[in-house]
Formats: sequence, structure tokens, C-alpha cells
Amino acid sequence: MELDFNYSSVASLTAAALRSGLPISVLVLKQQAQQMELPEEHIYEQMRKNYQVMADCIEPGCKQDLRSTSGLTGGSAYKMRQISESGKSLTGSFLSGALYRALAVSELNAAMGRIVAAPTAGSCGILPAALLTMQEEKGFSERDCVMSLFTASAVGMVIANNASLAGAQGGCQAECGSAAAMAAAAIVELAGGTPGMVENAIAIAIKNILGLVCDPVAGLVEIPCIKRNASGVAGAFVAAELALAGIESAIPADEVIWTMKKVGDAMSSTLKETAEGGLAATPTGRRLHEQVFGTAREPGQGCGSCGGCSS
Repeated sequence: MELDFNYSSVASLTAAALRSGLPISVLVLKQQAQQMELPEEHIYEQMRKNYQVMADCIEPGCKQDLRSTSGLTGGSAYKMRQISESGKSLTGSFLSGALYRALAVSELNAAMGRIVAAPTAGSCGILPAALLTMQEEKGFSERDCVMSLFTASAVGMVIANNASLAGAQGGCQAECGSAAAMAAAAIVELAGGTPGMVENAIAIAIKNILGLVCDPVAGLVEIPCIKRNASGVAGAFVAAELALAGIESAIPADEVIWTMKKVGDAMSSTLKETAEGGLAATPTGRRLHEQVFGTAREPGQGCGSCGGCSS
């Protein structure tokens, strides 16, 4: 079996899957096992443990009294779960379930609980929420969900090789956008979509979040990051739904990733994790900074009030 594909492009992944007749996840698992000279089941078990960490975040992340160290966030996952499980959600238990799971992982991260970088802490709730919702609401097996993480990981590697996963380099499009693309790819494969559908889902997910800035209030991964995780998982399901319906992206996934890199490069430094622009620069954003750190953030001071960025 040909396993010499690389992570230079999404097209190379989908082409390898089409040639072999196997899902992307199976090819990635086989290649990783071969390169690391370890049994496939050993590699799978390592990924299963990662998935378990994600799952373990939901219950503590949904506690009513959960609060971040800053005191700025916490309790949103609890509220969303109450609505979801009461049957009063506008969108039903499936989407509302994904929303509360995304909030739970993100809020637990902000509270210095179990930190899941998937691919980053700022976007940590999107991929876990997508897969756990597919398992718990749609009945997919744990094994299938774990396998889909190999597909998501491959997509993340392509993005990292061609653009960026870091908000400090590419804005929030690089964090939540990449996570949404990874989640969309995993969802499509789980649902039985073709490699071509996976590719289209990646493109659609990133296009829908292209240009999103990284503007953390007080320089913390809380506001607006946590709620962007909820919108990110919703966007992943939108992209997956469209792709599974046979709707194609007019712009190929690799060109969309290239565009994300160019947009990130063109983005002002004030909108790339410095907390010097966007929502962080609003009157309320400045007030919250002072509430957390005890001093007002001056222009050019940087994200964590240490003054390091001002030089």
C-alpha cells in the first residue's frame, strides 16, 4: 500500500485516499505506525487517550459555579446545557448540545482545568464538541470518533505547514478557523462522506471564518474566545452539512488555506493576540482589563500587562 503521501496539501491527502479506497484516517494511522515503527493499535490507543481527555472536560466544564481565575467567565456551558436538555432550544438538542460542549471545554480551559489544545487552547472546544456530539447525539462509536481525529490531525498539519495555527501570527481565523476545518473534515468522514466532500468541508469552514481577528480582552483566552468556540463548532457542522449534500467550494481547500495565510499576513498587529485592538480596545474591554489587573491598559502595553510588547 502506498503510504508516501505527505502533509503539504489537502489535495495530496484526498488523492491518496482515492487511490487506496480507504478513508484518510486509516491512511494516516498506517503511515504514522510505519514511520514510528509501532503497532497501529498502539498509535490508536494514544489517540484514544487524547479523546478521553476531551470527553473528561464536559462534566466539570458544565458546573454551575465554574469560574475562571480572572473571574470574567464561567457558567455559560451550564446555562446552555440546561436549555439543551430541557427541550427548549431553538435548534434542538443536536446543535445546542454541540454548543454547550464547546463552551464546557473552553470554560474549563479558562479556569485552569484540563487544557485541550485542539489545535490551540484558544480553539480548544470546537473539535471535541463536534466529535462528542456525533458520538452522543448520533450514536457513532468511540472508535470511529477516535479514528476521525487522525483525519482532523492531518488537516491541522497541512494548515500548519502552509499557513498558521497561531492567533499571534494569523488572527483568530488561524485558531478557530483551523479548528473548524479540522472538525468539519472529521464530521464528514464520520458521516460516510467521500474524500472530495472532506476537502470541500475544509474549504467551506475556513471561508466562513476568513479574516476573523484575535482580540482577547485583557489578553486572556476568555473574551471573546469562549463564545467563538461555540460559533466555531456550529460553523463546522454547517460546512459538513453543505459538503455532505454535494455542495462544492468554488475555491479549492489548498487555495483557501493559502488565502488565510495572506489575510493573516496583511492583518494589523493590533488584531493578532496583542489585545491592542478589536474588542479588547473597547471601553468595556479596557475596564475589564483594569478589573483583572488593577491598572488600566495603555496603548502599546501589550496583552498581559507586563509591558513586554511595548518595546
